[in-house]
Amino acid sequence: MLKQAETARPAPVGDRTDLRDLPLVTIDGADARDFDDAVHACADDDPENPGGWRLTVAIADVAWYVRPDDPLDREAYRRGNSAYFPDRVVPMLPERLSNDLCSLRPREDRPCMAVELTIDANGALQRQRFMRAVMRSAARLTYEAVQAAQDGGSRGDIPDGVLAPLYGAFAALLRAREKRGTLELDLPERRVVFGDDRRVAAIVPVERLDSHRLIEEFMITANVAAARELKRLHQPCMYRVHDEPSLEKLTDLREILAEYGLSLSKGVLNGGDFNRILARVAGEPHERLVNELVLRSQSQAVYAPENIGHFGLGLRDYAHFTSPIRRYADLLVHRALIAGLRLGPGSLPPEAGADFAEAGQHISTTERRAAIAERNAMDRYTASFLKDRVGEGFTGTIRGVARFGLFVSLADSGADGLVPVSRLPGDYYVHDESRHALVGERSGRTYRLGDVVEVRLTEADGLTGSVVLDILDGGDSEHTGSGSRSGKGRGPQRGRSGRSGKPGRHPVPRKSAKLRRRK
Repeated sequence: MLKQAETARPAPVGDRTDLRDLPLVTIDGADARDFDDAVHACADDDPENPGGWRLTVAIADVAWYVRPDDPLDREAYRRGNSAYFPDRVVPMLPERLSNDLCSLRPREDRPCMAVELTIDANGALQRQRFMRAVMRSAARLTYEAVQAAQDGGSRGDIPDGVLAPLYGAFAALLRAREKRGTLELDLPERRVVFGDDRRVAAIVPVERLDSHRLIEEFMITANVAAARELKRLHQPCMYRVHDEPSLEKLTDLREILAEYGLSLSKGVLNGGDFNRILARVAGEPHERLVNELVLRSQSQAVYAPENIGHFGLGLRDYAHFTSPIRRYADLLVHRALIAGLRLGPGSLPPEAGADFAEAGQHISTTERRAAIAERNAMDRYTASFLKDRVGEGFTGTIRGVARFGLFVSLADSGADGLVPVSRLPGDYYVHDESRHALVGERSGRTYRLGDVVEVRLTEADGLTGSVVLDILDGGDSEHTGSGSRSGKGRGPQRGRSGRSGKPGRHPVPRKSAKLRRRK
């Protein structure tokens, strides 16, 4: 497999569409090494589409190098996707491909699968045209540099005339996003900063910029176009599907929201219904907790050949097309497009569609496996960072309540720690599932979901990622009739989730900047 990658040669231009004069640019994180997508936008000159835009999204042509059932393909399928950790990447494909031949480096000819997208003034996709092309990136840009230039700062290496149309098209796509009711969760993301000695120096919040959202919207639109095109061509499609929340989860959600004085409408729901709840708590102390609560009420997105739509994005047709370097699902979509449009070698074999159900289950499993590994690695690095601060006090929020203790999230680092019930102030504590609380039998002292508490760090194990805390304050006394401390809410996790341990956590769709594209 590695030998096949090392001996691979650049794809010939052949009869590919020549996009080398189009100033496509890549926009990624400052530390990115693989550049698998490039974008361009211009105003549509069609008089029948006033205020419309033409977008071009070019994606590395992985299908040229990775052919069905060759050694590279078999290993890529086994891995299913790349996994991203704070200090390294475990790639789906060898670096010879992911960081070289399939990386859209500036001023180098690269084969690509490209799509020209026409949208109207309100961001609705009017038509799409897919092509196998050759491109030459005009610049490798970062999110920070693009946003700084858009905000009036230095333009740096940004080619003239590139930025304004990108943001113009982005504004139109945002109007379409709002109209269809895309679920808009606002959850903090953190990254690990390493010192020169490769030890954790800091854990800092990740700033979410409009430049991140711009690329996300361009990619979503290209993904919609891929799903629609395969449907038009009657080709097998590996859809990215996201079912609506289950009745049980909605019932649980409504019960907890009621404790905040919030209500969720009955009947058929869309993302906009949840967004109205989130808007009401914006700026409140319990904002993050309600966002987490809404996230946990959602079904899990998976890959499948049956199209049930994507509830979170408010889309009927959606398939991952934009990252075949790191997701096997995207490679299958590329192959299906190549087959349906007769674009040459590397197409999907005629009989391959029969295996899509099994393949969808497999790559959904590998995605979940990677997400768990990434989260566990982040926990270990966070615990390692905190181990020198044992004995210090922190402010935290109760994110989970179980019969054996409280799960508390620390405000500054985002670390999740356990306060064992045996370490709560002297009393016997009963788990009140219906109120998401631990209640002292004699004192009535109560610790509720969402309470803000002061804690002391007593243990941080970098090997296991475990963090143990002690409560420094005394909870609420039920005998005094007091409510939640300082009115600071009750939070995102039903007690039943704590029966088997740590409260269930779902990864926030992140790109980091790449990982946000998991949607």
